[in-house]
Amino acid sequence: MRDSIADWWAENLWIDYLVAASVVGTHVLVIRKTGSGDWLSWVDSSQRTDLYAAAAGVVSAIGGLSAIAISIYTAANGERLRAVRRHHQIGLRRSWRSLLQSTALVCSLLLAALALDRAKDPISVRFVFELAMVFAGLRFARLIWLFDRMMHVSDADSAEPDPVATPARDPDWLRRRQSTP
Repeated sequence: MRDSIADWWAENLWIDYLVAASVVGTHVLVIRKTGSGDWLSWVDSSQRTDLYAAAAGVVSAIGGLSAIAISIYTAANGERLRAVRRHHQIGLRRSWRSLLQSTALVCSLLLAALALDRAKDPISVRFVFELAMVFAGLRFARLIWLFDRMMHVSDADSAEPDPVATPARDPDWLRRRQSTP
């Protein structure tokens, strides 16, 4: 059951958008109904913009590490990993591409929040930041899951010793060696 849920989640990349929008939408509704829980309104605009900029830097760094992870994955060359790439190349390429694209989307949202935030925040741009961070969290969880799965396959390949031909033992080699001048 757990594997079928993980497989469904892995195949449906759109679910991250839906979950992020639902989480932030619910948060906005709670704030509008109760008048409390708007934690970003408690800090002043200059602190929020510092937070947006720091978050954009962190997301960019993680995006760069994602690119490194992809290059490590493509460099691995075990038998199982080749089979996974051969049979699931479209899904894997789509997932890796989506993870990198989401890094760009999140950074764009964070930079938009940075540019649009004002002291009074009349357009509630702080929720764009929340959406970006929830979405980034979901995508980073997906990245870690995918990278872990690929490492598991790669580790299984490297755990088995390479078949190396054992040289045949020749009992007369020492005598032949001594008899040659």
